[in-house]
Amino acid sequence: MSRRRRTTASGPAATNAAVFGEVLKHFREASGLTQEALALKIPCDRSQVARVEAGTRVPGETFAKQCDEILRTGGVLERLWGRIDWYPEVQHPDWFERRAKMDAEAVALREYQAQVMPGLLQSKDYAWGLFSDLASSERAEERVRARLSRQGRFLDDGGPLYVAVLDESCLRNVVGSAAVMRGQCAHLLDVGRRPNIRIQVAPAHRPELIRPKTSMTLITLPKGEQWVYSESLDSGHFNDDPAVFARHSQTYDVLRADALSAHESAALISDVMEGYEQHEQARTQRGDLDQEQLQRRQRRRLHRSGAQLDEEQLQRSRRRQLHRSGPRYPRLRPRP
Repeated sequence: MSRRRRTTASGPAATNAAVFGEVLKHFREASGLTQEALALKIPCDRSQVARVEAGTRVPGETFAKQCDEILRTGGVLERLWGRIDWYPEVQHPDWFERRAKMDAEAVALREYQAQVMPGLLQSKDYAWGLFSDLASSERAEERVRARLSRQGRFLDDGGPLYVAVLDESCLRNVVGSAAVMRGQCAHLLDVGRRPNIRIQVAPAHRPELIRPKTSMTLITLPKGEQWVYSESLDSGHFNDDPAVFARHSQTYDVLRADALSAHESAALISDVMEGYEQHEQARTQRGDLDQEQLQRRQRRRLHRSGAQLDEEQLQRSRRRQLHRSGPRYPRLRPRP
């Protein structure tokens, strides 16, 4: 992933995250605390403090408040945190930058997605689940930040139109865990209530539905430009041919008309969410039952061991008693 940063005469220009980190470092050093000492007081891991100061991690508001209290800054860090627009500082993969720029100015998006949730509808935990296979946790965090950065414009009041038709496989394919999927379903129900967002599901039991051959997005830009966007493994594909757009647009509109309505889709999502919740409860109960059974087996082993020990002691006692109760023969002593 490339890092394109503006430069000045004195070197690379600092990002907002780096500025926040420098201010935090200034107050920490003025208080005579090391990164480890500050981390112990928050409490958090020392690496979190180090990464915030380096400008490579987005701190939470609670983190800023705690640092204000510990370092006695008078609320400077919390006010600075509130003034920073954190997510525009992220870097997208090179091949995705063009799509991200379109999202930042689109007046309407119509999307069909299969297998996994579309990026604009992913919860934070779901996004983490998708990137958990990356070797570097910092790289995974950067990817999650980049993904979440695209959502803000559509979740704001008065955001552009966003219509998503989800294949039911998006709901059924587990990413992370049942708990993550339950949270993802709750997120869908929440964002689906916004006036500019509509979420519909193409159910699996309706094979007659004509679905696009791959996930795709129909993008309308402010000046009327229209693009079809799709992805392969590590590439994005754009096409602004009017005939191509018209063909995919017709397929999409027919699918949307035949899919579940937004209200019916919300009911299905609620049912799926309840299923994940029951799965988690059953798993917890199984864990408790397994623990109880383990404890019972341990008690039985202890009981058997104790019984065996008691039996051995009893046998030794009986042998001693037999020895004592047997006839006694006088010892022959040599005469002087």
